[in-house]
Amino acid sequence: MLTSHGSRLDLLLLKKRLSVKFLLPDDVIELILERLPVMSLLRFKSVSKKWKSTVEDRRFQERQLLCRKQSRGPDFLFMSLRDDDQIIKHAPIIFYRSEIVYNMWFRSLCWSICHGSCDSLVCLYDMRVGVVVANPATRWYQTFPLARIQHYMSRHGVSVSPSPKLGFGKVKLNGTYKPVFLYNSFGFGLDNVTTCEVFDVSTNAWRYVHPASLYRINAYNNPVLFFDGSLYWLTELEENVLSFDLHNQTFQVICKAPIAHVCDPSSVSMCILDNSLFVSENNWSTLEIWSLDCSGGNTKTWKKMCSVDLIKRGSFFRECALLPIAILDKTKLLLGGHECTHQLVMHVLHTINDEILYRSKKPIDSFCYIQSLFSALSN
Repeated sequence: MLTSHGSRLDLLLLKKRLSVKFLLPDDVIELILERLPVMSLLRFKSVSKKWKSTVEDRRFQERQLLCRKQSRGPDFLFMSLRDDDQIIKHAPIIFYRSEIVYNMWFRSLCWSICHGSCDSLVCLYDMRVGVVVANPATRWYQTFPLARIQHYMSRHGVSVSPSPKLGFGKVKLNGTYKPVFLYNSFGFGLDNVTTCEVFDVSTNAWRYVHPASLYRINAYNNPVLFFDGSLYWLTELEENVLSFDLHNQTFQVICKAPIAHVCDPSSVSMCILDNSLFVSENNWSTLEIWSLDCSGGNTKTWKKMCSVDLIKRGSFFRECALLPIAILDKTKLLLGGHECTHQLVMHVLHTINDEILYRSKKPIDSFCYIQSLFSALSN
């Protein structure tokens, strides 16, 4: 007959044998981990050195992001950097899903946000503070020094409207992340048409790109877009689509925009929907959206996706230009603000049905977002 001590000992030995018997192979464990949310993976790093190494491995992070895209789809991220005291700014970050809203906070001294995310990294910047790249899901962040245009504006107290906008993307060949400033030279005492600065990770410094764009860019209410290894702008007056290849660091006009004779440059903007480039025009009575068809190789054509009658809708459509963010279920268009609009609106295509999903008391920027483990140092 076993004593109570013996019974406990036998039970522990049995549990140990069972744990050994049902021990899973490493590749199976990784498949399970890939399907977990970011916050769970961060906690599991403390389980063992092996799990910590797995979670921090770049290839695992890439598989986790792909799995997240395929199984869940994007959340919608809202960021606001304006605060009443104008000293300490916070960015309330909300992942909007029909089931739950996640509130996250990232402390920042920056006033501007690069539209969109790259591998779930967001880029914040300010003409006096510098550039901050952050992963809202992991709370990781990295700061970069002031660009030369930021030094110039801070030192000389120069204020221009609109202020230079920052683009943020990744080189497809080696996965290097690059912040890029492209701005019209007029007003800064420079002779060239535009000036381009790219941050060089290897030297931890900004450098000029020569030659820069030969076309002035439309900087009004028009976010810089990253798509498939390049950054995109609309040019001024002629309304061309300008691209900057982050690997070759060369500019190229890829096509003309589908809009002629734009009276208000702030009414035109670009966006990425369903892995394609789109251009929209909000003329206060109609919101028209075109998609760029590249199936013809070098021949690119524009196709009108929809036309939304703004007169029949509420005043929130006319408070400030709403930018397309995403197409959901092929029937719904998600519209949000960029720097000046305080809401997120769901529009059912080819109908007059709309729904306000989210309101903010302060200006917000909103875009699709998928949580990941990436950091700018993990390449």
